[in-house]
Amino acid sequence: MLPIDQIRKDFPILGRKIYDKYPLVYLDNAATTQKPRQVVEAMADEYYNVNANVHRGVHFLSQQATDLHEASRETVRRFLNARTASEIVFTRGTTESINLVASCFGQAFMKEGDEVILTEVEHHSNIVSWQLLQQRKGIKIRVIPITDDGLIRLDCVEALFNERTKIVSISHVSNVLGTVNPVREVIRIAHAHGVPVLVDGAQSTPHFPVDVQELDCDFFAFSGHKIYGPTGIGVLYGKEQWLDRLPPYMGGGEMIKTVSFERTTFNDLPYKFEAGTPDYVASTGLARALDYVSSIGFDAIEAHEQDLTAYALSRLSEILGMHIYGPTQTIGPDGQPDVSHRDAVISFQVGNIHHLDMGTLLDRLGIAVRTGHHCAEPLMRRLGIEGTCRASFALYNTREEVDALLAAILRIQQMF
Repeated sequence: MLPIDQIRKDFPILGRKIYDKYPLVYLDNAATTQKPRQVVEAMADEYYNVNANVHRGVHFLSQQATDLHEASRETVRRFLNARTASEIVFTRGTTESINLVASCFGQAFMKEGDEVILTEVEHHSNIVSWQLLQQRKGIKIRVIPITDDGLIRLDCVEALFNERTKIVSISHVSNVLGTVNPVREVIRIAHAHGVPVLVDGAQSTPHFPVDVQELDCDFFAFSGHKIYGPTGIGVLYGKEQWLDRLPPYMGGGEMIKTVSFERTTFNDLPYKFEAGTPDYVASTGLARALDYVSSIGFDAIEAHEQDLTAYALSRLSEILGMHIYGPTQTIGPDGQPDVSHRDAVISFQVGNIHHLDMGTLLDRLGIAVRTGHHCAEPLMRRLGIEGTCRASFALYNTREEVDALLAAILRIQQMF
C-alpha cells in the first residue's frame, strides 16, 4: 500500500485551492503529471551550481555537467533494461521520438508502395508522422481495427502483413480508452515476418514496469513529463542494430566526428541522433523522476492505480446516463470491475451533456479533467463521437478524489 499522505507532500501543487475556493482534484495525468520536489530541486541545484554545456568543455563545470547527463542516460537504460546506454537517445518527447523513427527509417528502408501498420487507437503523433512520410515517399498506411469496446482485433493482424510491410508502430496503452494493447503478440507476429516494431510507451511507463529486452521491441518511446519529470525531454530506445543503420535525424554540433565542405562523418551512438546542445538539466530531472517512481516500486504503484480505476468505474457506473468508453468490464471475485485490459484512464460522457460543458463546469468545482478528442480523431470517428471527458489517475490520487468527481458530476447533471 502506498503512503499516499507522504507522497502527496512531495507535490506542493496538490495543496492549491482553485478559484480560491475548491481544493485541487487533478485528474489530467495522461496529459501531464505533476512534479515532485525531488525533481524540481535537482534541476534547480544543477542550474545554480553545475550549469555548463556538456561534452565539449574541458573545464570543471562542463565535465561535471557531462557526468550528470551521462549518468541520467544510464538511469534510463536501467529503467527500461536496455542492453547498453548507446541504445538510449534523448529527444524532446514521445512525439519527436516517433518522428525521428518515421523520418530516418523511412529514408533508409522505405520506398513508394511500402507499408507501415498502425492501429485504430493511435495518438496523432503516431499517425501524422507516417502521413508526412506518405506525402514524401508514397508509402501506404494499413490499420489494425478494434472491437466496439476498444480491443485490438488480433485475428486481423496476420492478414495485414505482406512483402511490402516494413515496420509496425503501435501504442502500448491507448491515451483515450486506457486499453493495454497486446504488444507482445503483435511484436511476435511482426518478427515472424522479419518486420521491426516501434512501441509508443507514453501511457505505459508511468503505470507499470517496461523491459524492452523482454518485450523484444525494436524501438520504444516515452516522455518525461508524463512520468513526473520535466517537459521537453523524452527518450527513444532503439536496438543498436537498427540505430546503427539509420541516418541522422538532424545536422549540427555534437552529432559529428569531422566536418568539411566536402564531407561529414557522423558520431557514434547515441550522439548521432542528438544534434545541438541537449537539455542536460532536464535529463537530470528525468533521472530523478525515474528514481522517484522506482523507489516507490511499480508493484505498489500499479496496485494502487488499478484499485483507483476499479473504484472509479464502479462509482461512475452508478450515474444515470453515464457512458464509459473502453474495454467491457466484467465483475471480479471481489465484486469490483476487472480492469485487466484497462490502464488508469477513463473516458466518459454523461447523457446529452457536451463534454466541453462537463469539463468546464468540473473545473469550476476544482476538478481538472481533459476534454475533446485527445489527439485521437480517427478513434473518435470509429466510436461515432466528437469527444469525451477523460479522467486519468496517478500515484498521488485517492478514492476521496474519485468521490469528489462523482459528486461534482451529479451536481452538474442536476443543472441540465
